[in-house]
Amino acid sequence: MSDPDRGPAQEPAEPEAGGAARLRTARPAGRRRLGAALAVIAVVVGGGIWALRSPGGGGPDAKHPAAGGGPDAKHPAAGGPTAVEVSTGSCGRGWSGATAGPQVFALRNTSSTAAEVDLTDPATGAVYGEIEGLAPGTTRELRVVLGGGSYAFKCLPDDADAVTGPTVKVAGARTGGPAAVPVTQHDLIPVALAHQRWITAKTVELTDRTDELKHAVDSGDLDAARSAWLPAHLVYERMGAAYDAFGDADIAINGSGPAPADAASAQDFEGFHRVEYGLWHGESAASLRDHADRLDRAVHALRDSWPQVRLDPAQLGLRAHEILEATAQSELTGRTDYGSGTSLATARANLDGTRELLTLLRPLLATRYPELPRLDTWLDRTGRTLDGFAADGKWTPLDRLGRQDRQRLNSDIGQTVELLAPVATICDARRTT
Repeated sequence: MSDPDRGPAQEPAEPEAGGAARLRTARPAGRRRLGAALAVIAVVVGGGIWALRSPGGGGPDAKHPAAGGGPDAKHPAAGGPTAVEVSTGSCGRGWSGATAGPQVFALRNTSSTAAEVDLTDPATGAVYGEIEGLAPGTTRELRVVLGGGSYAFKCLPDDADAVTGPTVKVAGARTGGPAAVPVTQHDLIPVALAHQRWITAKTVELTDRTDELKHAVDSGDLDAARSAWLPAHLVYERMGAAYDAFGDADIAINGSGPAPADAASAQDFEGFHRVEYGLWHGESAASLRDHADRLDRAVHALRDSWPQVRLDPAQLGLRAHEILEATAQSELTGRTDYGSGTSLATARANLDGTRELLTLLRPLLATRYPELPRLDTWLDRTGRTLDGFAADGKWTPLDRLGRQDRQRLNSDIGQTVELLAPVATICDARRTT
């Protein structure tokens, strides 16, 4: 499938010769805010879009999309910033009108408590820019490009109800920066419940598959054990969106352990990868029985305890991005290959898990993320690339990929991860009241 409405120029660039593709997969600390998502969307949507950061007083938490088309988009209007008050009694005071184009607001918190402040469309709630954690008595700048229309500042003090300031009319053409309607905790609860049910079914399948692996090891049939290992492991790898909820069970079942070169002498190395190491490094069935038994017991414990666990709805968007981000950092580097040579099969399972979660998030993303069809295209493309490395149930080991295949795979995963980044920020649950 070709990238819709993009043409050849949108095919992924090949990485530099002599090395792996440079995967743009930074994982920021802390919460991913909607302003950051809009900035990512702004960059992705087209070359005329810019993500501006306030110099100096703007601070690292000032996030604001801006639309461009010429030099003026990068240089907000002259004459200094518009001073705007942030407080429960005077939210938005100081701004009474403007002409469409770049705007700079100096937001000053005149209250006694920290607050977040959003610039919104009062009719839809869509956010054009935000500053979070604005301390009492401090001022930070917010820069946006606004089209003609109606806008209002919303002040969200800590431990108090949100207050929306007066509606301000901006004259001029309607073309402005991107905006997105916030996703709330309430929006994400049905997604979490549906994914919880899907994980429940997967824990049953995982238990059955792991029982087969244990039985093969117990009976001394190592060929059967090697055949049973991958199907069991892939079931678990498809469940990546729930790893945080698994707690210590994730370490017991699928902890990556030491570097593969150090696995022989490692202590407290258990789970799928410990069994994998033994099966593909000539260990006897007798030496693997305890490891297979501990793995099987951990899987049974997860299945039995899962009905009492509750997925955190706020983590789902983040996990939709981080599953393949971790794939790029682990499976595509060989870090988690302990002898089976099935890293690419694991990557395919991670892709499946990502798509499962995106299916549930799609109703929230459809009206908020204009690049969703393009993301779908790259997910399809990456799936076809990975499937090309499998034949008759066997997967090409990562270290046997030719240079061109490796470049194509790295590029596909890298582009897909980049397009997934806004999903994490858009689906970060936010206060609206």
